[in-house]
Amino acid sequence: MKKLMFVAAMAALCMACQQQVEEKTASQQLLERLTTIQKQGYMFGHQDDTFYGLTWEYVPDSSDIFATVGDYPAIMGFDLGGIEMGDAKNLDSVPFTRIREELVKHHLRGGIVTISWHPRNPVTGGTAWDVEDTLVVHKILTEDSVKAKFNTWMTRVGDFIETLRTDDGKPVPIIFRPWHEYNGSWFWWGQKLCSDEDYLALWNLLQDTLNQRGFDNLLWSFSPNLDGGWTEERFLKRYPGNDRVALIGEDAYQWGTEEDFVKQATADLDFLKSFAEKNGKPIAVTECGYKNIPDSTWWTRVLQPVLDRYPICYFHTWRNYKEEFFAPDPNQQSAEDFKKLYAAPNTLFLNDIKDIK
Repeated sequence: MKKLMFVAAMAALCMACQQQVEEKTASQQLLERLTTIQKQGYMFGHQDDTFYGLTWEYVPDSSDIFATVGDYPAIMGFDLGGIEMGDAKNLDSVPFTRIREELVKHHLRGGIVTISWHPRNPVTGGTAWDVEDTLVVHKILTEDSVKAKFNTWMTRVGDFIETLRTDDGKPVPIIFRPWHEYNGSWFWWGQKLCSDEDYLALWNLLQDTLNQRGFDNLLWSFSPNLDGGWTEERFLKRYPGNDRVALIGEDAYQWGTEEDFVKQATADLDFLKSFAEKNGKPIAVTECGYKNIPDSTWWTRVLQPVLDRYPICYFHTWRNYKEEFFAPDPNQQSAEDFKKLYAAPNTLFLNDIKDIK
């Protein structure tokens, strides 16, 4: 009898443990996956990787990264700018049908996907970079007509996210990165365009609206721009809170000198590492690059030594498009150096992570 009772108890315990595993949301599973992968190194990501490259557009399964190193990026990024308008294509002229197709395809390959959103200016009708009106965020929060328009926009974002499912109906886990680079003032939600309180209210508005629709596959990333002078007091002014942020990132491009980039990136990652450790968050370089990569050794001589010092889970380069690109193809001058980066044991591409669940 005691033996039967023990067996029954163990079976019940196993069922309870299995139920706990099954009850983890898609975003929780993604967060655990990021944490597991980070112990092996940091992933490489690329925006719009399979849509176009330096010399091609919309060739199925093509990729400048694959053509260069024989592997896809571990992470692929996509942007929803334009979905709020009901457009068929996003702000970079990529059809949303293709975004859905490639996003799901990369997930099924075993990769990870991230989404940004550069919405139009709901007051002026201009782009996300239209900062003529300095009270856009405040008007979204306080003026009925603007609020109603923005509610429609958020509904359209949610409607699209709802379609990001595999054929068996499972939602794709997504790193969702809205309102990024807020400490600059080139977007209508930027530092000089809204108060700290209004910025936080905007973040909460979007997050609460999507949460109310029951999305449990969005892992929310908080991603300021390269700063070089973060203090905890400054950072906390627009930090939505640990209950609202799952991943802390930073967008870090080299626009000026190499020395300035290394100095600023090092200072920021020192701060982010300390802040994230105290608050139990992973960190990433959520946008990165050197436009057109004029330095043939930039990957291993400049970028890699900085990244190697920190426990980041990934770095994500921006898109390759004709005259403006941030990753090599096989004929670009930094291709051989990029292959060295690829060969490093702690840089992870799709084949390195596809079996890590």
